[in-house]
Amino acid sequence: MWDYTEKVLDLFYNPKNQGAIADTNEPGIAVVFGEVGSIACGDALRLHLKIDRPQDTILDASFQTFGCTSAIASSSALTELVKGLTLDQALKITNKEIAEFLGGLPEAKMHCSVMGQEALEAAIYKYRGIEPEAHPEDEGTLICSCFGISEPKIRRVILENNLTTAEAVTSYIKAGGGCGSCLSPIDDIIAEVLQEKANITKVATEIAFAKDRQHQTSTLPLTTVQKISLIQKVLLEEVRPLLIADGGDVELYDVEGDTVKVLLKGACGSCPSSTATLKGLIETTLKEKVLSNLVVQAL
Repeated sequence: MWDYTEKVLDLFYNPKNQGAIADTNEPGIAVVFGEVGSIACGDALRLHLKIDRPQDTILDASFQTFGCTSAIASSSALTELVKGLTLDQALKITNKEIAEFLGGLPEAKMHCSVMGQEALEAAIYKYRGIEPEAHPEDEGTLICSCFGISEPKIRRVILENNLTTAEAVTSYIKAGGGCGSCLSPIDDIIAEVLQEKANITKVATEIAFAKDRQHQTSTLPLTTVQKISLIQKVLLEEVRPLLIADGGDVELYDVEGDTVKVLLKGACGSCPSSTATLKGLIETTLKEKVLSNLVVQAL
């Protein structure tokens, strides 16, 4: 016996918005339906939408479902969730939201909430003239031949629901629930998705750390040691290579407050344009890379 919430049982025994929506000749009004599943596979859902064309808004929704308690309750919940939404807002509804509206579903029955999400997408795509075969997630390698489920669809349900096992994938979209030959490929896809998420998390962490360091640098004053160290680094890595290329060089002599004292060497020391080098290159670079109020003096 499945452990159903009171909300699931209520919508099973007293479903809302059950049935079809009759076609209408009202100007500016469209009636469309989307279908998913099949009676042969155990569950099937036809979701009907009544749409206000000028506003692109769902005025009414109803369903016809062949399936279990969870399928009927999920379908009824979906019709309640979408009423009054624009089509773009409705497309953002996830199977998790359907399950949460019901107070939760047994994991083995989560495919019923996924079926609702897919029927909603099918109806809206149909209204917009997008053929099912053109849906992005229907393209790609077929992984589960028993239920006709592609790799992109498996990846999507893994990402949206944070799934980590092939058994969980089966509970959500039935892939792997037939002959079982695709369970190993599903495990491989899960491993790839988890690695991709780990890589994204790593990059996000590095970016956040860099921003935090940048924020600290911009809000906290540099100590004398930090200032000298950073000046040395900029001179070494960004200024000296340019001067050496022209036969010159520079050496940090001292730092007093915001005054940087340097020794110009080689061609720079005797060059008539040494002042331009001092201010135009060295001071400008240090202002940009270290502190904007630095002043450079040559000894």
